[in-house]
Amino acid sequence: MLATLLELQRLKNLPRTGWMLRGLAHDSESVASHSFGVGVTAMLLADEIKARGLEIDCERVLRMALLHDWAETRIGDLPKTAGKYFASEPRKTAEAAAFADIVSAVGAAEADYERLYHEYEQRDSLEARVVKAADIIDLLIQAYALERAGARGLDEFWEVAGAADLGLPPTAQKLVSELLASLLEARGALK
Repeated sequence: MLATLLELQRLKNLPRTGWMLRGLAHDSESVASHSFGVGVTAMLLADEIKARGLEIDCERVLRMALLHDWAETRIGDLPKTAGKYFASEPRKTAEAAAFADIVSAVGAAEADYERLYHEYEQRDSLEARVVKAADIIDLLIQAYALERAGARGLDEFWEVAGAADLGLPPTAQKLVSELLASLLEARGALK
C-alpha cells in the first residue's frame, strides 16, 4: 500500500497539460487539484440527484472520482489535442495497464478499485456518468477561474459544455444542464 500512496503523491505536482499548452503557468492546476474538484463536484451532484428522487450510491461516486485519474502518475496528463496523435483504444489500454500496476500493491481492495476504474471508463452506471459530468464541470470551473484572472484563448475548453449529453436520466441531466448553463452565463458576464 505504501508504494501506491507514494506514487500517487506525484499527482500533487503533475500539471494539467492543457493549461500549459495555452501559455498558462505550469502551476495553474495540478492533477490532484483537479481530482479534488471532481470529488467535491461529484459529491454535490450525487447529493442533489438523491434529493431529487433518484437512487445513487454516493460512496461509489466518491471512490470513482478519487481514482479516475490515478493512471496519470505513469502516463502523464494527455491533453485533448493528443487525441489527434494517439488513437483512443491504445491510449485507453495503456491507461488501464498503468492503473492496474498502480493498484497492484494496495492489497485486498485491488479488484474493487479496478472494477470502479473500468466502470468509470465505460460509463456503465449512473455513478460513472455522474463522475464524468463532474469531470467536465470541474474543467469548466477551472477555465472560468482562469479567465476571471485574465487568461484568454480558452474557448475550445468550453465546447464540451454544448455537447454534455452523458446519457444521464432526465432528472440528473436537468441538474447538469442547469449547472452548465449557470457557468456559461457567468462566463458571458466576464466579457
